[in-house]
Amino acid sequence: MKFVDIHHDQWRTVGGEDGPVSHPPIKSYSLLTLGQWHAVREQWPAPGTPDHKPVGVIVPNDTDIETLEADAAKLSLVVLNFPKWVDGRAYTQAHILRSRYRFQGEIRATGEVLVDMMSLLKRTGFDAVVLRGDQDRVAAERALGFFTARGHYQGDVQVTKPVFARSA
Repeated sequence: MKFVDIHHDQWRTVGGEDGPVSHPPIKSYSLLTLGQWHAVREQWPAPGTPDHKPVGVIVPNDTDIETLEADAAKLSLVVLNFPKWVDGRAYTQAHILRSRYRFQGEIRATGEVLVDMMSLLKRTGFDAVVLRGDQDRVAAERALGFFTARGHYQGDVQVTKPVFARSA
């Protein structure tokens, strides 16, 4: 799990004095709102082309993640938000991105991200987090080691079979 320090992050939102720019310029490591992405996605250079620029999108947790299905291969980063730690819709969004759409880029958790969530974040497909300000990174790293791969009965995005269906 990657722990993101927002003060040293290479990804930048694209905005002006009055908020997000509706048609942002094509620049590497742009972190766009969903509306911005929909405005420029047709013009954004595809991966593998000489003029490709890594791009990320911020997806609200009440958005149907299927809106990114056709764009998953173009994106390098998807940021999913937990507005409250008890609101788990972003877990489902991440799981769908990884298991159904085979998204290979970074999936980042932001918002009310607590140490207690680390194991489930990893199991559902997140690979980066921005911890809430009062959370301790050392405790979060320790929490990731509480369970081994065989420690979960159910399958997840990495080990898809439940424990009873795995070979000994």
